[in-house]
Amino acid sequence: MTGTSAQVLLGFVGWTLILLILMEAMRSWLVMTKAVPANAFTPDNANLSPFMQRLARAHANCLENLPVVGALLIMAIVTGKTVVTDPLAPWLLLARVVQSAVHLTSLSSAAVSLRFTAFAVQVAILAWWTIALVLR
Repeated sequence: MTGTSAQVLLGFVGWTLILLILMEAMRSWLVMTKAVPANAFTPDNANLSPFMQRLARAHANCLENLPVVGALLIMAIVTGKTVVTDPLAPWLLLARVVQSAVHLTSLSSAAVSLRFTAFAVQVAILAWWTIALVLR
């Protein structure tokens, strides 16, 4: 795979998959140790630890944003306009990983502010890409 935009799209998908694998590994452990029955899980992990709830939310947030991120990166790739997305694509992925990692580690006021800042960076990049792809 060549091109920064394509690599970042794969990275975003990979990060989403890492969060899913972590959640499913932890759920499997809970089932194998008989801590939780296999049929007792909720999509948001509401009946599990606060960490598991944050993990479910971090994963869901990646899934919620993947269509927008994916659509813009694919649009740039297929139209040959990766000059628009390539420069900021690594920053978008870094901001996504930071947002998820902070979400997993803390709910302090400072952490929530950092998480929001990372999300705002992503939204700004996506808005910029949308405008730039329309105008190019």
